[in-house]
Amino acid sequence: MTPPDPNLELEIRKGSPSVQLTRDEFRERFRAQFVDPAFDKVATEIDAIEAVAWDGYTSARKWPRTRRGGEGFSDPSFELSIEWLAARDAIHAAQALHDHVGPTRILVISSSSRSEHTCPSELSKTFRIAAEACDELRAAKCHVDLLDLSNLASEYGRKIYPCKACASTAMPLCHWPCSCYPNHALGQTQDWMNEIYPLWVAAHGIAIITPVYWYQAPSPLKLMLDRLVCADGGNPDPSSTHGKDAASAKALELAGWSYPRHLAGRVFSVIVHGDTEGADVLRRSLHDTLTDMDLEPAGAHGDLDRYIGYYEPYATSHEALDANPEIMVEVRNTMRVLAERTLQLRNGVRRPGADLADPRPK
Repeated sequence: MTPPDPNLELEIRKGSPSVQLTRDEFRERFRAQFVDPAFDKVATEIDAIEAVAWDGYTSARKWPRTRRGGEGFSDPSFELSIEWLAARDAIHAAQALHDHVGPTRILVISSSSRSEHTCPSELSKTFRIAAEACDELRAAKCHVDLLDLSNLASEYGRKIYPCKACASTAMPLCHWPCSCYPNHALGQTQDWMNEIYPLWVAAHGIAIITPVYWYQAPSPLKLMLDRLVCADGGNPDPSSTHGKDAASAKALELAGWSYPRHLAGRVFSVIVHGDTEGADVLRRSLHDTLTDMDLEPAGAHGDLDRYIGYYEPYATSHEALDANPEIMVEVRNTMRVLAERTLQLRNGVRRPGADLADPRPK
């Protein structure tokens, strides 16, 4: 393939319809947060807050609080969001924890959005499987962090915003960690990913445990994985692209981009369960995603897909899991493989081909 000409002048393509709200449209959406009649007694205060929010919206104050990046950035004088800088500091601290000599750290991700604390009114089978996995990993002397993605649906203020696909404009426009959020001008705040990124970075091993939703990954899992694109080739220096300047990012990519793998070398296992179709397809998809991010598969017995209550009623799905204790044995075996391979890697036993250069990184 012929390499791109770094001097090529590219057009920044435009043409999407306007998304700018009128004052009345903005007011209606803003006020939709306060339909509870209890807010009526603070209507004057809400009026004042709305006026400030409108000003931030029309002025596009994405990062209202900034400071100079300083040493370590290509443009030390560039003003960066203090929230982004805090997220970066958390990632650096997590990397130090990862590099520290200590117990093997495993991140277990329970990916169902079902929870007894919201409309379904019942614990998910995924959480039960994840709890079993955590017990086995702790028995193997691992430090375990459990990330329960059902909190996205049940916990106040939890949000994972969608990936904006900056990488498709140019990879250096995708910052590590993601700088798309928070965006205060659009009210896109409280992004959970700034807490999730350090969990991935600190881990030596990852276990994703998930159900199948309509042949695919549950939306909380898909949102998280999409937002991890910045960990796979993302730019740790937003000042090099003057923030979100598309032309600067395109020029930087065409000049030669290294596609840094910020999560490379972590070991992973995937456990998928379903009730009719799709468990094997989703398992392979997740496996390929993590492998492409340069994470290492735990091995031939490090992934698992199973059906629980195959074509049986949803109402008895927990009883179907109870009636199939072999699944929990398989889950424990999968975690033993994950713990063993992760420890091997930490002790220097590397996979074949670990030092091969990728001729087409992306």
